[in-house]
Order: sequence, then structure tokens, then C-alpha cells
Amino acid sequence: MNDVAKGYDGKVMLREVFFKLADGDRVGLIGRNGTGKTTLLQLLLGRETPDSGTVDVTEGARIGYFSQFSELDGGRSIQAELESLFTAVHAIETELAEVEAALGGDLDEKQMYKLVDRQAELLDAMENSGGWTYHQQIDTVLSMLGFTAERRELPVERLSGGWRNRAALAKILIESPDVLLLDEPTNFLDVAGIAWLERWLRDFRGALLVVSHDRAFLEQVVTGIVEIENHHLQSYDGSYSEYVVQKQFRLKNLEREFSNEQQLLAYEQEAISDRKEAVKNPSGVLKRRLANIKKSKNPRPVDTVVTAIYGGLNVPDNLAEVTSISKSYGDQQLFRDVSFTVHRGDRIAITGPNGCGKTTLVDILTEAEKPDSGKIKWKTKAPSFIYYNRVLADLDPDDTVTHSVNAMPDSLALTATKKEVNRFLTLLQFSEMDLKTKIGVLSGGQKARVALAQCLLFGAGVIVLDEPTNHLDLQSTQVLERALMAFPGAVILVSHDRFFVEKVAFRQLSFDGKGGVEEIAGVQMA
Repeated sequence: MNDVAKGYDGKVMLREVFFKLADGDRVGLIGRNGTGKTTLLQLLLGRETPDSGTVDVTEGARIGYFSQFSELDGGRSIQAELESLFTAVHAIETELAEVEAALGGDLDEKQMYKLVDRQAELLDAMENSGGWTYHQQIDTVLSMLGFTAERRELPVERLSGGWRNRAALAKILIESPDVLLLDEPTNFLDVAGIAWLERWLRDFRGALLVVSHDRAFLEQVVTGIVEIENHHLQSYDGSYSEYVVQKQFRLKNLEREFSNEQQLLAYEQEAISDRKEAVKNPSGVLKRRLANIKKSKNPRPVDTVVTAIYGGLNVPDNLAEVTSISKSYGDQQLFRDVSFTVHRGDRIAITGPNGCGKTTLVDILTEAEKPDSGKIKWKTKAPSFIYYNRVLADLDPDDTVTHSVNAMPDSLALTATKKEVNRFLTLLQFSEMDLKTKIGVLSGGQKARVALAQCLLFGAGVIVLDEPTNHLDLQSTQVLERALMAFPGAVILVSHDRFFVEKVAFRQLSFDGKGGVEEIAGVQMA
């Protein structure tokens, strides 16, 4: 990309953009929601035309594109879909079988030598096209993305949106193009699937540009970060943790308007150090020590915006007691005899592979489902909890941001000053213009932040969240982390974002996928 500019309806998205992606590059593209990350990908794909400047792609380069909204479709199974990518191999296999059959017949010497020569050519072609290993490639990709034998044979059109998304990712990986453009590839994967994808991408020999808010994923995969700031690209060499250090240094030389972001980056560097220490020493003693540090950290300047809001919230010590709950669907037992208590200040992460029952447990806790046995006793008067995903689903598209936050019954916004509420919403990246905007015209990330603001200000003693970072950019996620860590009540969360979980939680309910659930002091996700 050479001096590229792009805008829509008079609004500038990108300006004076210079960017080059070469073989072996693994670059993370980050920036706040709405800054132009997807636009940049569309320009590289040729689906958008720059207003000025040029976008040049090497002739003949094969580009693979995956987005969080990609979904494979059609009546074929994912197994058949992936095998169809090897039509050339199938043709070689067919001819090889014909040659081998012919060699078993009555041949003269000339015919035999001709067939043997052709057989050698076909064997070389099989070797060069990966024909001996493609079945294993397909099996590995589908296994690591969570496809069971039964799900592999279902027509793709019968899969849920999340599984169609994973099917699209599987197809892109099997195609192994020259250039990979990935937009939030980890959103529907569990921790094991993400770890495998990290290894696959590190071994990828082409060029990679990936948009992701998953910091642990970026840390493992990329060798450079490009951030969209003020319509321009700012490049940083190295991993995500190196980007944090470099950007902190950069911000020290900029104006005070960036002070909040500088503080968030300081917290980020602390979390990176904690995470590296935990990896070096995975003992339970260290996990508990880090958990105690999380509980005892003193408020920082950016936290005072949050704590000022929470000043009117009085939370009792005992919030909930879960006793011997079990849940099955048909012959599949998701979990059995799960017991735990929830106290003021708890930060509980529910972890485990996809399909093990994490969301079902959340549904039971939030009274959308009933357990087969056991009971849940909330110790406080209603509302005992607030469930982020339900709030997000119930947002009124005709309401404005500021009214939706301030009009909730018993909202903490009613006891705080207007200045405190506005500072809180500014921290969540809402501008003065955003506050007057109708929710229906907001982006997915903006709606997610409205729902989070409502949860944080609702006044319940427990906040429950299921994958809350999926639609958030990096800085919004960092702000959410600070808000949850300063929240005086308890937090129960499900997330595949390892960095987010390790930064916020210090208790862990770990599902083994076989019906067992173990409580672990401290959190260290694989």
C-alpha cells in the first residue's frame, strides 16, 4: 500500500497509509473499533478502491481471507468440502490405480517400461502435491477445531453459525494460500483450538496479517504490530509485549490527552510480567500468590473514575451458594455435583473445552435453565445478579446511549454526579456525540460497551459475563478489566481470552469435558 487514503460519506477512515507485507511476515493489526481495520483488509483484497494512492498485490498471489462473520454454506459436509480441495490429487490417485492394474496384465517390454515411467511420474506428483498426507491434514485440522466424527458428516447448512465459522476457517487453513488475512480467527475456538492455531500459524511460510483482540494469541503468533491511530498506521517491531513497551515510551512524548491510555498500558505490562512468571513457575503456590496480589493492588488514577461510581454500592459478604447441581441432556452428562460459594470480591472464571457445559452453568446461575438436581441460593435481595449477555440482547434500538444508562431502576448513575457518570462513559470510549446516538445505529462493539456500562452501573452484587470481549477492541477490553477489578461485588465469567481471564480472575472452575468440574485456586490457562 502506497500513500493510500480511504473514506466514506465524507468521513476519513485511512490517510497516508504505507504498508508492505512480505513472505514470512506475521503482523498483528490492532486499533479501536471503527478505525478502519476491516477497511484496510478490504483494500488489500481489492474489494474496496482507495480514494488515492495505490494497492499492489504480487501477480498470481493466492490470498485467503477469513473474518469473524465468515460462514461456510451448502449441502455438502465439511469433510466432503475439504476433500474437494484435492481434486488434482484424486485424479492422480485414479490414474495410479489404473497404472497399477495395467502392470498386472500381460505386457510386452515396451509397454511395461512406459507404464513404469508413468507410475514414477505420478508418484512424484503425489509427493509434490501432498497426496500422501492430505487425509491426515484434514483430520488434524478438523480435530483441533473441535469437529467430532458425527459433525464432520453433517451438511454444512445444518451446522450452527459458530460451527460454520469454524468450517470456513478449516477450509482456509487447508488451502494454505500465499497470503492469509484473518479477522478475529479465535472468536469461536476454545483454548486448545487456539493453542493449535497458534502453532499452525507460526509454521506458516506465507505472509500473515491478523486482526485480533486476543493478546495471548498475538504474543504467540506475530513478529510485528501495526496499529491504526488517527487514520494513520503506526508500526512496532516484535511481539505484543514488546509493542506495549514501545508504545509506552512513545506516549511519554505525546500530549496529556493520552494519559489514561498510558496507565492502561502500564497495567498491561504488569499483567504480561505476571503471566511470564506464572509460565516459568506453574506451581499452585505462585498461582495463589498472584491471586492475592490481584486482590490487594491499590487503586491507580484511572481506577478513581470507576471507584467514584461504585461508592454508592454496598455489597454483603455472602452472595450465593451453589450446592451439588448436575445437568444432562439425554445421555450426555455435562456436569455433576458442582458446589461452590460466591463472596464479595470473588472473580471466578469458568473454563473448559467447547461443549462441556460452561454456558449451561451460566444459564442455570442466571435462572434461564434449571438443574436436574441440586440448588442455587442467592443470599441477597433481587436483583442479586446482572447478566451481560441478556442485557446486550435486550438493548432498545430506539433508546440513546445516555438515557439507557441513566434510566435503569436503582442505577448507580442515579446516585453519582453527572460529571462522574460522563467520566465513566468517556473511559468506556463514548464521546459526547455518542451519548446522544440511538443504540440501533451503533456498531457491534459500541453496543457491547453500552451493555457493559449498564451491567457495571446496575447495582447488583454479582456480574455474570459469557465471552464479553468478543466484540471489543484492545483498549475497550483493558478498560473492562480495570472496571471489573475495581467492582466491589463478585464477577463470574466465561471467556476463551486467556490474557483477560488471567488478568481479572483468581478463582477457576475448570470443566474436564467428561462431567467433572474442579475448583482451582489461582488461574493459569494453557
